[in-house]
Amino acid sequence: MTTIAVDRRPDRVTVRLDRPETRNAINQEMVDELHEICAELEASPRILIILGGDGVFASGADIAELRERRAADAHRGINARLFARIAALPLPVIAAIDGYALGGGAELAYAADFRIGTPTLRIGNPETGLGIIAAAGALWRLRELVGEPLAKEILLAGRILDADEALAVRLVTELHAPDELEAGANALADRIAANDPLATQYTKAVFHAPDDDHPRADQDAQAILFESPEKIRRMTDFLERRRR
Repeated sequence: MTTIAVDRRPDRVTVRLDRPETRNAINQEMVDELHEICAELEASPRILIILGGDGVFASGADIAELRERRAADAHRGINARLFARIAALPLPVIAAIDGYALGGGAELAYAADFRIGTPTLRIGNPETGLGIIAAAGALWRLRELVGEPLAKEILLAGRILDADEALAVRLVTELHAPDELEAGANALADRIAANDPLATQYTKAVFHAPDDDHPRADQDAQAILFESPEKIRRMTDFLERRRR
């Protein structure tokens, strides 16, 4: 890995975007390396934490590469396919944002299940100023996250949210001092990891199921979990604690 630094633990993988010379701009090499992480987490599900560094989460797609892309590249959906894969990972994804998350960097954060930040956070999508659209998920994910009026301000008028604004609309759910951000991400991961991983996987999957699949998807997942040895163990432990 040359564009990301990876730390692996039994229940989580932490990825730090590591292109400081370009303010963590997302280039093809980073996309390829993040696909490798996705393949690993699809085969062996764990929580994913994504961090930036030096006051920048990710400044966007690499403009030098983006300028040379043409229609065929747009149809390949280079960043969109990656972010969809990250969003679909079996266990939750946490984006820990210090400083700027712009353009493709914001779209990477939108693909996460949780976003936490620091007081210097700045997040938005200035793509139209560069003659393109935010085509890697922002045009539909952002509306789901913050509602249509604010999403249009960000996407059509170039509004950049600061940390307090992002917290107020729950685009981020926690703010931490920069030197405490990674600890905050791990504390959130600890809370997730304390639950049954299989139940968490099914909760995420059913949450994102199409509306027409409910309630059948809920019932099918619950039927599997009702037969799970971990469900029996956890409920037995609960009942025994209550008897004490």
